[in-house]
Amino acid sequence: MRVVSGMRPTGKLHLGHYIGVLENWKKLQDEYEAFFFVADWHALTTKFDEHIDLKQNSVDLVKEWIACGINPDKCNLYIQSEVKEHAELYLILNMITPVSWLERNPTYKDAMQQAEYKKKNNAGFLTYPVLQTADIILYDADVVPIGEDQKPHLELAREIVRHFHYLYKTEIFTEPKELLTKNARLPGLDGRKMSKSFGNAIYLDDSTEEIWQKLRKAKTDTSRIKKTDPGHPDECIVFDYHKAFSPANEVQEIKAACEAGSIGCVECKKRCAANIDKILEPVREKKASLNDNEILDIIRNGNKKAKEIAKEKMQKVNKVIF
Repeated sequence: MRVVSGMRPTGKLHLGHYIGVLENWKKLQDEYEAFFFVADWHALTTKFDEHIDLKQNSVDLVKEWIACGINPDKCNLYIQSEVKEHAELYLILNMITPVSWLERNPTYKDAMQQAEYKKKNNAGFLTYPVLQTADIILYDADVVPIGEDQKPHLELAREIVRHFHYLYKTEIFTEPKELLTKNARLPGLDGRKMSKSFGNAIYLDDSTEEIWQKLRKAKTDTSRIKKTDPGHPDECIVFDYHKAFSPANEVQEIKAACEAGSIGCVECKKRCAANIDKILEPVREKKASLNDNEILDIIRNGNKKAKEIAKEKMQKVNKVIF
């Protein structure tokens, strides 16, 4: 059984990535033949005008993956743009995919209501689910790890596969199944989605002091005025962080103390910051021990294996079409 997943190299990784993606990838690499790729072409769908250093960002991204426990001996790590068959299959799938299928994509429809995306309504943003489909089916992925909000994307991928098979009277692709991730999305420090652009994230390479300075400003239960007031931990962002990073017994202790008004928000935040730091300290140390040449060797090996599989698949596709 093969799993395929990717991540865009648009900047440093934060706690949301750690909880929402990397913790899951660490389990998957032990259970599946895992293909994890740097989605640098996908980064261009929204970042094409920002002149970010995609090459260095890609190396840094893989470095952070490995620092978090992704093992290149257990999985294949590669760069999307280094395997040109992604683009070749993307082009072919674009030829057979109705525009109406893409326009009904919930993510696209929601984005078109936001000024930031409306002014960037480029063809690549509309058709990025087609590129996602190519990324997945090029390697005959059996499963794709996704969140609940990404289910329409994977269903579209399956529709494209079925449409291809119907048009060309053959079945050469695996229909991917979803592997729903169990981890809840971690909110940003201000309650919004955790994002670099919002300035509300704790990054994986933040120092002990940076973690504390960020967490001390985090939004808490607004109904709690005095330290002795009973709190509502389930309405507090810091408690979300406790649930993600603190030991289970400490989470229960914090919850009970907050509800009883026997612990103040400052102490609660300090304990949370300490627990986050315990997890991130070995990540920082591991990242610092890795050099770019090591990472480039890992990527080159990954690219080679990915190219072999992708080339063989595209030979079958072209034989069917031409």
